[in-house]
Amino acid sequence: MSVVSKAWMSNRRVFMIQAVSATGVALLASEATAQAMVAETDPQAVSLGYKADASKVDKAKFPKFAASQNCGNCALYQGKAGSAAGACGIFPGKQVAAKGWCSAWAKKA
Repeated sequence: MSVVSKAWMSNRRVFMIQAVSATGVALLASEATAQAMVAETDPQAVSLGYKADASKVDKAKFPKFAASQNCGNCALYQGKAGSAAGACGIFPGKQVAAKGWCSAWAKKA
């Protein structure tokens, strides 16, 4: 085997090891940045009347609530259509339940 072939094989091995390592690091980083669900007891959630289940909204306290309203059809909801949860502009860094509701609900355009 020539010197050039040995050098090429060595560089290829190093590249493959680095590629596999980088992929593993990227996967771990994406899992670490997964957003936590907002808790109904979170002070901001309490102030907005957030409920993970819209059917449990206090209708006396929030008379503008309508049964058809939920986070999944709110303009502030950033989750994918059909997902169980997603990000919300009101609760940065946290996810809300698609079936949830808060008083900041705004109709999607």
